[in-house]
Amino acid sequence: MLSLNNLGVICISQALQHSPKLLAIRQWLSKASSRATLCNNSITFSSKGTRRHTGFRLLNESIVKHVSSLQTTFCTASGKLHCWNCSQSIEQTPAFFCLSCNFVQPPDERASYFLIMECDQTFALDTQRLQKTYLKLQRSLHPDNFSQKTAQEQEYSEYQSALVNKAYRTLLKPLSRGLYMLELNGMGIEEGTDAGADPLFLMELMEINQALDEARSKEESAKIGASMKEKLKDLTEQIDASLHKGELQAAKALLAQMKYFANIEEKVKEKLSELM
Repeated sequence: MLSLNNLGVICISQALQHSPKLLAIRQWLSKASSRATLCNNSITFSSKGTRRHTGFRLLNESIVKHVSSLQTTFCTASGKLHCWNCSQSIEQTPAFFCLSCNFVQPPDERASYFLIMECDQTFALDTQRLQKTYLKLQRSLHPDNFSQKTAQEQEYSEYQSALVNKAYRTLLKPLSRGLYMLELNGMGIEEGTDAGADPLFLMELMEINQALDEARSKEESAKIGASMKEKLKDLTEQIDASLHKGELQAAKALLAQMKYFANIEEKVKEKLSELM
Protein backbone atom coordinates (compact mmCIF):
# COMPACT_ATOMS: atom_id res chain seq x y z
CA MET A 1 0.00 0.00 0.00
CA LEU A 2 1.30 3.44 -0.90
CA SER A 3 0.89 6.60 1.13
CA LEU A 4 1.93 10.21 0.73
CA ASN A 5 4.68 9.62 3.27
CA ASN A 6 6.25 6.62 1.55
CA LEU A 7 5.71 7.29 -2.14
CA GLY A 8 9.40 7.85 -2.52
CA VAL A 9 8.71 11.13 -4.35
CA ILE A 10 11.80 12.93 -5.57
CA CYS A 11 11.22 16.64 -6.00
CA ILE A 12 14.00 18.66 -7.56
CA SER A 13 13.28 22.35 -7.27
CA GLN A 14 15.39 23.18 -10.29
CA ALA A 15 13.28 20.88 -12.46
CA LEU A 16 10.20 22.99 -11.81
CA GLN A 17 11.69 25.65 -14.07
CA HIS A 18 12.04 23.32 -17.06
CA SER A 19 9.99 20.91 -19.13
CA PRO A 20 7.28 18.95 -17.28
CA LYS A 21 9.10 15.79 -18.40
CA LEU A 22 11.94 16.74 -16.04
CA LEU A 23 9.63 16.99 -13.05
CA ALA A 24 9.75 14.44 -10.27
CA ILE A 25 8.28 10.95 -10.32
CA ARG A 26 5.26 10.18 -8.26
CA GLN A 27 4.43 6.49 -8.33
CA TRP A 28 0.77 6.12 -7.38
CA LEU A 29 0.28 2.42 -8.00
CA SER A 30 1.92 -0.41 -6.11
CA LYS A 31 3.38 -3.13 -8.34
CA ALA A 32 2.98 -5.67 -5.59
CA SER A 33 -0.71 -5.06 -4.97
CA SER A 34 -3.46 -6.77 -6.91
CA ARG A 35 -6.22 -5.80 -4.57
CA ALA A 36 -8.11 -2.50 -4.27
CA THR A 37 -7.40 -0.97 -0.88
CA LEU A 38 -7.61 2.50 0.49
CA CYS A 39 -6.67 3.67 3.95
CA ASN A 40 -6.25 7.24 5.13
CA ASN A 41 -4.28 8.98 2.36
CA SER A 42 -3.45 5.98 0.17
CA ILE A 43 -5.02 3.89 -2.54
CA THR A 44 -3.99 1.05 -4.83
CA PHE A 45 -6.04 -0.26 -7.68
CA SER A 46 -7.38 -3.74 -8.22
CA SER A 47 -6.29 -5.77 -11.21
CA LYS A 48 -9.45 -7.90 -10.88
CA GLY A 49 -12.77 -7.27 -12.54
CA THR A 50 -12.10 -3.72 -13.64
CA ARG A 51 -13.40 -3.23 -17.14
CA ARG A 52 -14.49 -0.18 -18.99
CA HIS A 53 -17.75 -0.02 -20.91
CA THR A 54 -17.84 -0.14 -24.73
CA GLY A 55 -14.31 -0.74 -25.96
CA PHE A 56 -12.69 -0.57 -22.52
CA ARG A 57 -9.55 -2.64 -22.04
CA LEU A 58 -9.30 -4.89 -19.02
CA LEU A 59 -7.39 -3.02 -16.33
CA ASN A 60 -5.22 -6.06 -15.70
CA GLU A 61 -1.84 -6.69 -14.21
CA SER A 62 0.10 -5.63 -17.29
CA ILE A 63 -1.63 -2.23 -17.37
CA VAL A 64 -1.17 -1.78 -13.62
CA LYS A 65 2.54 -2.44 -14.01
CA HIS A 66 2.68 0.00 -16.90
CA VAL A 67 0.99 2.72 -14.87
CA SER A 68 3.42 2.04 -12.06
CA SER A 69 6.23 3.25 -14.30
CA LEU A 70 4.55 6.46 -15.41
CA GLN A 71 6.41 9.60 -14.38
CA THR A 72 3.58 12.03 -14.77
CA THR A 73 2.21 13.33 -11.46
CA PHE A 74 4.23 16.23 -10.14
CA CYS A 75 4.80 17.55 -6.65
CA THR A 76 6.40 20.26 -4.61
CA ALA A 77 8.23 19.74 -1.35
CA SER A 78 4.88 20.06 0.45
CA GLY A 79 3.30 17.26 -1.61
CA LYS A 80 0.97 19.51 -3.62
CA LEU A 81 -0.14 18.10 -6.97
CA HIS A 82 0.63 19.79 -10.26
CA CYS A 83 -0.75 19.28 -13.75
CA TRP A 84 1.38 16.92 -15.81
CA ASN A 85 0.82 19.08 -18.91
CA CYS A 86 1.10 22.74 -17.82
CA SER A 87 2.58 22.34 -14.29
CA GLN A 88 -0.11 24.51 -12.73
CA SER A 89 -0.94 23.73 -9.11
CA ILE A 90 -4.00 21.50 -8.62
CA GLU A 91 -5.94 22.36 -5.49
CA GLN A 92 -9.10 20.28 -5.83
CA THR A 93 -9.31 16.61 -4.82
CA PRO A 94 -10.03 14.58 -6.80
CA ALA A 95 -8.86 16.41 -9.91
CA PHE A 96 -10.23 14.93 -13.11
CA PHE A 97 -9.16 17.87 -15.26
CA CYS A 98 -6.69 20.72 -14.90
CA LEU A 99 -8.61 23.96 -14.49
CA SER A 100 -5.88 25.81 -16.37
CA CYS A 101 -5.30 23.74 -19.54
CA ASN A 102 -8.31 21.37 -19.24
CA PHE A 103 -6.15 18.27 -19.76
CA VAL A 104 -7.36 15.08 -18.07
CA GLN A 105 -5.27 14.16 -15.03
CA PRO A 106 -4.07 10.83 -13.60
CA PRO A 107 -6.11 9.42 -10.69
CA ASP A 108 -5.36 10.90 -7.29
CA GLU A 109 -4.37 8.22 -4.77
CA ARG A 110 -5.57 10.42 -1.91
CA ALA A 111 -9.23 10.38 -3.01
CA SER A 112 -11.68 7.90 -1.51
CA TYR A 113 -14.58 6.50 -3.53
CA PHE A 114 -16.88 8.85 -1.63
CA LEU A 115 -14.87 11.87 -2.77
CA ILE A 116 -14.69 10.58 -6.33
CA MET A 117 -18.47 10.14 -6.48
CA GLU A 118 -19.15 13.43 -4.64
CA CYS A 119 -20.95 11.65 -1.79
CA ASP A 120 -20.94 12.14 1.95
CA GLN A 121 -19.01 9.36 3.68
CA THR A 122 -22.09 7.71 5.13
CA PHE A 123 -23.64 4.27 4.82
CA ALA A 124 -27.11 5.68 4.08
CA LEU A 125 -26.12 7.56 0.94
CA ASP A 126 -28.48 8.70 -1.82
CA THR A 127 -28.12 6.09 -4.58
CA GLN A 128 -30.07 8.21 -7.08
CA ARG A 129 -27.61 11.05 -6.60
CA LEU A 130 -24.79 8.51 -6.88
CA GLN A 131 -26.10 7.35 -10.25
CA LYS A 132 -26.44 10.92 -11.53
CA THR A 133 -22.84 11.66 -10.53
CA TYR A 134 -21.68 8.45 -12.19
CA LEU A 135 -23.36 9.34 -15.50
CA LYS A 136 -22.00 12.90 -15.34
CA LEU A 137 -18.44 11.73 -14.77
CA GLN A 138 -18.58 9.08 -17.47
CA ARG A 139 -19.89 11.59 -19.98
CA SER A 140 -16.76 13.66 -19.46
CA LEU A 141 -14.18 10.91 -18.84
CA HIS A 142 -15.22 8.18 -21.29
CA PRO A 143 -12.23 7.22 -23.48
CA ASP A 144 -14.30 7.71 -26.64
CA ASN A 145 -14.11 11.44 -25.93
CA PHE A 146 -10.32 11.29 -26.19
CA SER A 147 -9.86 9.30 -29.37
CA GLN A 148 -8.33 12.34 -31.11
CA LYS A 149 -6.25 13.41 -28.10
CA THR A 150 -2.69 12.52 -27.15
CA ALA A 151 -1.79 8.99 -26.09
CA GLN A 152 -1.20 10.28 -22.55
CA GLU A 153 -4.70 11.76 -22.33
CA GLN A 154 -6.22 8.56 -23.72
CA GLU A 155 -4.45 6.52 -21.05
CA TYR A 156 -5.51 8.79 -18.23
CA SER A 157 -9.12 8.84 -19.41
CA GLU A 158 -9.13 5.04 -19.33
CA TYR A 159 -7.72 4.92 -15.81
CA GLN A 160 -10.08 7.62 -14.54
CA SER A 161 -13.12 6.04 -16.18
CA ALA A 162 -12.23 2.59 -14.80
CA LEU A 163 -11.79 4.08 -11.33
CA VAL A 164 -15.18 5.82 -11.53
CA ASN A 165 -16.74 2.48 -12.53
CA LYS A 166 -15.11 0.77 -9.56
CA ALA A 167 -16.16 3.51 -7.13
CA TYR A 168 -19.74 3.44 -8.42
CA ARG A 169 -20.10 -0.34 -8.18
CA THR A 170 -18.58 -0.36 -4.69
CA LEU A 171 -20.85 2.34 -3.27
CA LEU A 172 -24.03 1.29 -5.07
CA LYS A 173 -24.89 -1.77 -2.96
CA PRO A 174 -25.09 -1.72 0.85
CA LEU A 175 -22.86 -4.78 1.32
CA SER A 176 -19.90 -3.60 -0.77
CA ARG A 177 -20.38 -0.06 0.58
CA GLY A 178 -20.25 -1.25 4.18
CA LEU A 179 -17.23 -3.46 3.57
CA TYR A 180 -15.45 -0.52 1.94
CA MET A 181 -16.23 1.70 4.93
CA LEU A 182 -14.73 -0.94 7.21
CA GLU A 183 -11.68 -1.03 4.93
CA LEU A 184 -11.27 2.72 5.26
CA ASN A 185 -11.03 2.12 9.01
CA GLY A 186 -8.46 -0.64 8.62
CA MET A 187 -10.92 -3.49 9.12
CA GLY A 188 -12.17 -6.31 6.93
CA ILE A 189 -14.07 -9.57 6.91
CA GLU A 190 -11.86 -12.54 6.19
CA GLU A 191 -12.98 -15.10 3.64
CA GLY A 192 -14.33 -18.30 5.12
CA THR A 193 -15.37 -16.79 8.44
CA ASP A 194 -18.92 -17.18 9.72
CA ALA A 195 -21.01 -14.59 11.51
CA GLY A 196 -19.52 -15.04 14.95
CA ALA A 197 -19.93 -18.82 14.69
CA ASP A 198 -23.44 -18.46 16.15
CA PRO A 199 -24.96 -21.97 15.94
CA LEU A 200 -28.53 -20.63 15.71
CA PHE A 201 -27.62 -18.34 12.84
CA LEU A 202 -25.78 -21.12 11.00
CA MET A 203 -28.76 -23.41 11.51
CA GLU A 204 -31.06 -20.74 10.06
CA LEU A 205 -28.84 -20.44 6.99
CA MET A 206 -28.82 -24.19 6.50
CA GLU A 207 -32.61 -24.36 6.71
CA ILE A 208 -33.07 -21.52 4.22
CA ASN A 209 -30.64 -23.10 1.74
CA GLN A 210 -32.38 -26.46 2.10
CA ALA A 211 -35.79 -24.88 1.52
CA LEU A 212 -34.47 -23.18 -1.61
CA ASP A 213 -32.97 -26.41 -2.93
CA GLU A 214 -36.30 -28.18 -2.40
CA ALA A 215 -38.41 -25.39 -3.94
CA ARG A 216 -40.21 -26.62 -7.04
CA SER A 217 -42.23 -23.57 -7.99
CA LYS A 218 -41.69 -19.90 -8.67
CA GLU A 219 -44.00 -19.04 -5.77
CA GLU A 220 -41.92 -21.01 -3.26
CA SER A 221 -38.67 -19.46 -4.50
CA ALA A 222 -40.15 -15.95 -4.63
CA LYS A 223 -41.32 -16.31 -1.03
CA ILE A 224 -37.78 -17.08 0.08
CA GLY A 225 -36.53 -14.15 -1.98
CA ALA A 226 -38.99 -11.78 -0.32
CA SER A 227 -37.85 -13.01 3.08
CA MET A 228 -34.23 -12.28 2.14
CA LYS A 229 -35.12 -8.75 1.05
CA GLU A 230 -36.70 -8.08 4.44
CA LYS A 231 -33.69 -9.48 6.28
CA LEU A 232 -31.31 -7.38 4.18
CA LYS A 233 -33.41 -4.27 4.73
CA ASP A 234 -33.36 -4.81 8.49
CA LEU A 235 -29.60 -5.45 8.47
CA THR A 236 -29.04 -2.30 6.41
CA GLU A 237 -30.78 -0.21 9.07
CA GLN A 238 -28.80 -1.89 11.87
CA ILE A 239 -25.47 -1.42 10.05
CA ASP A 240 -26.25 2.23 9.39
CA ALA A 241 -26.96 2.78 13.08
CA SER A 242 -23.77 0.98 14.15
CA LEU A 243 -21.56 2.91 11.75
CA HIS A 244 -23.21 6.18 12.74
CA LYS A 245 -22.35 5.46 16.37
CA GLY A 246 -18.82 4.38 15.46
CA GLU A 247 -19.46 0.82 16.63
CA LEU A 248 -17.24 -0.82 14.02
CA GLN A 249 -17.11 -4.29 15.55
CA ALA A 250 -20.91 -4.46 15.65
CA ALA A 251 -21.08 -3.25 12.04
CA LYS A 252 -18.52 -5.88 11.04
CA ALA A 253 -20.60 -8.68 12.58
CA LEU A 254 -23.76 -7.43 10.88
CA LEU A 255 -21.99 -7.14 7.51
CA ALA A 256 -20.82 -10.74 7.89
CA GLN A 257 -24.48 -11.77 8.23
CA MET A 258 -25.42 -9.60 5.27
CA LYS A 259 -22.89 -11.45 3.09
CA TYR A 260 -24.68 -14.73 3.73
CA PHE A 261 -28.17 -13.39 3.11
CA ALA A 262 -27.03 -11.52 -0.02
CA ASN A 263 -25.56 -14.78 -1.30
CA ILE A 264 -28.88 -16.57 -0.75
CA GLU A 265 -30.69 -13.73 -2.53
CA GLU A 266 -28.48 -14.33 -5.58
CA LYS A 267 -29.26 -18.05 -5.40
CA VAL A 268 -32.97 -17.20 -5.38
CA LYS A 269 -32.54 -15.19 -8.59
CA GLU A 270 -30.74 -18.11 -10.21
CA LYS A 271 -33.47 -20.50 -9.07
CA LEU A 272 -36.22 -18.30 -10.48
CA SER A 273 -34.33 -18.07 -13.76
CA GLU A 274 -34.14 -21.88 -13.95
CA LEU A 275 -37.84 -22.31 -13.14
CA MET A 276 -38.83 -19.82 -15.82
